[in-house]
Amino acid sequence: MAHVPDIVRDFYNKLSVGNAAGALGLMAPDIEWTTMWHYKVIGRGPDKVAEGLFKPLMAEWASFALVPTEFITEGETVVSLGDFTGVHSVTGKTSNARYAHVWTVRDGKIATFRQYIDSLAIDPARGEGRL
Repeated sequence: MAHVPDIVRDFYNKLSVGNAAGALGLMAPDIEWTTMWHYKVIGRGPDKVAEGLFKPLMAEWASFALVPTEFITEGETVVSLGDFTGVHSVTGKTSNARYAHVWTVRDGKIATFRQYIDSLAIDPARGEGRL
């Protein structure tokens, strides 16, 4: 079985090559996904994550990347710190924002996810807030 931080790293690696299905496959069937952004995942499970986050995120951003720069692990919990970069599909503006992601991995699957992101750094690219 993969080590807890390796599963989280694998999630980011799969997203970086556009393998959303592979990233969803790393999730527990009853995953609880909490975002602190305008995307909302209502309910539990990979299908809910796809509907509430992946599909709208991919529709809104012409390109984006989540680049982890640090991993902190304690038992089943992994905190990843990193950078979100993206080009908004409507405004064409670039966004750069720092994030913290808190993951819980149980029995080799991602069981919970909590996101904290600098939304004020993202809003100008979306045509909101101050530049």
